[in-house]
Amino acid sequence: MIKVEVPATTANLGPGFDTLGMSLELYNEVEVAEIEEGLEIEVVGYGSDELTTDKSNLIYQSMERVFTKVGYSPQGLKIKLKNRIPLARGLGSSAAAIVGGLVAANKLAGEKLSIDQLVDLATEIEGHPDNVAPALLGGVVISTVKGSKVVYKKLAVPAKLKTVVCIPDYQLSTAKAREVLPAEVSFKDAVFNLSHTGLLLTGLLTEDYTLIKEALDDKLHQPYRQDLVPGLAEILKEVKSDALGVTISGSGPTVIAFTLENEGKIGKKMVDIFAEHGLDSHYMITHPTNQGVIILED
Repeated sequence: MIKVEVPATTANLGPGFDTLGMSLELYNEVEVAEIEEGLEIEVVGYGSDELTTDKSNLIYQSMERVFTKVGYSPQGLKIKLKNRIPLARGLGSSAAAIVGGLVAANKLAGEKLSIDQLVDLATEIEGHPDNVAPALLGGVVISTVKGSKVVYKKLAVPAKLKTVVCIPDYQLSTAKAREVLPAEVSFKDAVFNLSHTGLLLTGLLTEDYTLIKEALDDKLHQPYRQDLVPGLAEILKEVKSDALGVTISGSGPTVIAFTLENEGKIGKKMVDIFAEHGLDSHYMITHPTNQGVIILED
C-alpha cells in the first residue's frame, strides 16, 4: 500500500495573483493499493457525500494520466481518501487531489516521472501552477508557465510566521471567482502589484516582517471579489491592525491572516465579522510548511 499526504495551499498571497502559492500544515491523505480487479474508492471527511467514487473521481483521473504516460497498467485499485481540506474554499482541495493522485501513481509505477515532470503534469490538469506547485514542493513557490513547461522557484517560509484561516460555510468555485475579474487593469494597478510582490518576496527571504506587513496588499483581484465574500472589506480593514496582513486565500471564500501573534484574537474577529454579514464560519490556526507532499510506503 502507498500512503501519500498532501498539504493544503493558499494561492496569491495578496499581490502575487496567479504567481505565488504557499503550503500549509493541513494534510489530506491518499491510500492506494493494487487489487486483483476493479476500482474501489472510499472518501472520509470533506466531500464524503458529494465526491464521485467511480472513474470520474479526480484522484483516479490524475492517476490514470501517470499510468498512461509511463505505460503502467494495474489490474485493479483500492483508493481511500481522508479529506481534511474543505472543498471549494480557496485552500487547494483540487490541487491536493491532483497531486495526491499523481504522486501515488508515480510511486506505484516505479517513480519514473521526475518532480519537474510531476509539476508540469499537475499544472496541465489543474490549469495553473500556483496551488499544485507548493502542494508538491512545500514552502512558497513562485511560478510561471512557458509553453508546456512550468518555471518555478521554491523559497523557505520563515519559521516564526503563523497563519489563521477563517473558512465561511459556503463554497465558491474558482470559475465563478474568475468571472468577476476585469479583462484589463490599469497600468498603475499593475505596477502596484509588481512592487508589492517584490517587497513580499524580499520580506520572506530576509525574514523582514515589517516589509511583509507593507507588502500584503492587492489591487488586481481582491477589490473585484468583495461582493462574492460578504464581510471581506471589513475583515481586510479591521484585522490588519492585529496581523501582518490579511488576504483572500486563493479565489476564496476563505480569508487568511499572516501573523506572529494574536492568533486567537484574529480568528475570533474574522468569525465575528462574517457573522455580522449572516455567515457561519470557523477559524483554524496553522503554520506554513516547507514540506510538500509526503510519501509513505507500507
